[in-house]
Amino acid sequence: MIPLLAACVLTSVFAGVRIEPIPGQAEVGTVEIHGLAASEFDQKLWESGELHFVPDVRSPLLSPRLSGGFRNIYAPSPVEVPGGWRVFYGAWDGVPTGNDRIYSVGTADFLDFADRRTEIEHGQFIHVCNVNAHRLADGSYRLMCTAYPDANKLNKPAFFTSPDGNVWNGTPAPHPATAGDLISMEGYAPYKEADINGINVLLPEGDAYHLYFGNFTAHGHVHRATSRDGRQYVYEGVCLDTPHMVNDVRTFRQGDRTVYLMALHANTDKLWYSLSSDGMKFGPERPLGANQSAADKYIVAVGWVTRDRNLLGFLYGAGAVPSLDRNRIFARWLQKKLVFTPDAGGAMEAAGALGPDRQVFSLRGKPELTGRLQAYREDGKTPLGEPLRVKLVAGAVYRLVWDGQP
Repeated sequence: MIPLLAACVLTSVFAGVRIEPIPGQAEVGTVEIHGLAASEFDQKLWESGELHFVPDVRSPLLSPRLSGGFRNIYAPSPVEVPGGWRVFYGAWDGVPTGNDRIYSVGTADFLDFADRRTEIEHGQFIHVCNVNAHRLADGSYRLMCTAYPDANKLNKPAFFTSPDGNVWNGTPAPHPATAGDLISMEGYAPYKEADINGINVLLPEGDAYHLYFGNFTAHGHVHRATSRDGRQYVYEGVCLDTPHMVNDVRTFRQGDRTVYLMALHANTDKLWYSLSSDGMKFGPERPLGANQSAADKYIVAVGWVTRDRNLLGFLYGAGAVPSLDRNRIFARWLQKKLVFTPDAGGAMEAAGALGPDRQVFSLRGKPELTGRLQAYREDGKTPLGEPLRVKLVAGAVYRLVWDGQP
């Protein structure tokens, strides 16, 4: 008989922190530890710049379908839905032609994915891509994408709405995009000649829609415009002077205040973020992360993963070639840090994350290891209690239980 629960020796519990075995099977030679997802968003943690992001062991997290010859997916925009998330993304998801389209796939936990489908066809355009997605409180959806070419042979934002995620701008998915889906803007003089390609972030807030955007024909700034209907925008001004490209903005409540969190990239091997207290003026950029290997050397898009008041991590589109046309979707998860020190010595950290809540540890070819396990907050340095005395058995699954704040 195969035991459902493997032995876990626990000699002490401190500050409400403990580890317990749970039913399941980790991969051979490893253990899985659950219960490590990020707690509620903490502005001070982000202001400090000390953030413990763990790359997902699946690298990439999502690859293009193989049915068609054009395989290049990026621009991830995860949206929380009842029971999980719907991940919108753009480009060529195993299709017969190199025309960008908008797709989505569902997941309950970022472990398994299902219901992969096309949402927006390129229609009258050559490309529709660079999706930034939101689901509103009433269950309806809003997408801000870019379409190419407009009348001036440039990229411009296109806006799509759906009451249920199945019908877009009045047409059942996949909706064929038309010139009528493009937005308009007043007050930004260069708009007609602007090239807004992949720098088109939508933020619904109250009864307004904010558009954070850049312009490749006048590079070096992130701008903001606001609309009441999502289609007709009025320019407000510059939010951030930067050579980097805005890709997502989300809000979090901190007491009676709102904090705005912006994600940026530069088609290089690095990512950045910036904070704001009013959504209009953003502070100095801080490093968010860098590539892990040659496979994600060129990072071309990034999107936050949120759940309620928590920021769980980010998805990013990246590839191995400077032509930027062989991208996949990768993941990093903001998690509590675990350090396991076997009795034989040699401190160990996780080999990687498995979705937002789990980490995978290799047992170095041993059937079991006994030692001390120390848990830390998401800054990677603030201890959660004292070290725990544990025995980890290869192939077993455990859960960290944390009953309080440090």
